[in-house]
Amino acid sequence: MFGRKKRDTTETAEAEARSSALDAEADEDLGADGADDSVDVADGTADPDSGPWSIEDREGEREEIAQGRLDLGSVLLPLPAGGQLQVEMTQQGTPQAVHIVTQHGRITVAAFAAPKSPGQWREVATELADTLRRDNASVSVESGPFGREVVGLTAGGELRFIGVDGYRWMIRGVATGPAGSVGADSPLVQQARAVVAGTIVDRGSDPHPVRTPLPVTLPQALAQQLAAAQQQQAAQQAAAQQAAAQQAAQQQAGQQQAGSPHPAPEPGEDPSAGGTRRGPSGSAMQQLG
Repeated sequence: MFGRKKRDTTETAEAEARSSALDAEADEDLGADGADDSVDVADGTADPDSGPWSIEDREGEREEIAQGRLDLGSVLLPLPAGGQLQVEMTQQGTPQAVHIVTQHGRITVAAFAAPKSPGQWREVATELADTLRRDNASVSVESGPFGREVVGLTAGGELRFIGVDGYRWMIRGVATGPAGSVGADSPLVQQARAVVAGTIVDRGSDPHPVRTPLPVTLPQALAQQLAAAQQQQAAQQAAAQQAAAQQAAQQQAGQQQAGSPHPAPEPGEDPSAGGTRRGPSGSAMQQLG
């Protein structure tokens, strides 16, 4: 969904039509009395006075700016009380996303490269709504503090997408939880909006294609904890595999022992008689001697 796209005239027209339809849907969902004159539903542009902010707009050294926030390189996130971190890794072992798990649900905030002019969230919101509908989700568009928010209700849970356009970056926040957890006034959504509002984006000067996720880096302490947890998990898996292999070997040995035939009697030996086996040339020990 977030790959770079080449569009011809027809695709552009279709995208504009979908966006117009989404605007109409938003107006219908909000209603004449529900609209907030201070919020542009189709915009969602960052307010430099209220956040989220570019790091260049903040004063002080990075350590001072990051105080009270989780520094993930491209984004500096405030953590809600009681929130726990869940790191999603790529197959290459690099962090792909960091989720904040709360008692109400999960919050994920990521930053993407964007053009200088705002408007990327508008396109992304349209595509998110289309994708959710193709997945048979119930979709609605609501107005939030930053503009439009896309809400998807599925059988497996509910999602609310919150987007904000900045200068050459775009933030996408996602609140995910069980049924009834992503209402506009729910604790999960209030927490998600607060995290988005308090986020600081470090776009950097490196060139990134539009819609490319900005890289995530973990703080050293968190990276060490994650590495230790991965090592412990790998050791536990290796021990479990070794124990399973030993158990299988023991079972196989027991089956072989139970199924082995009794040795045949020596020639001339009475199977019913006890004592040393004897043949025509004497006992077995005498034959060996």
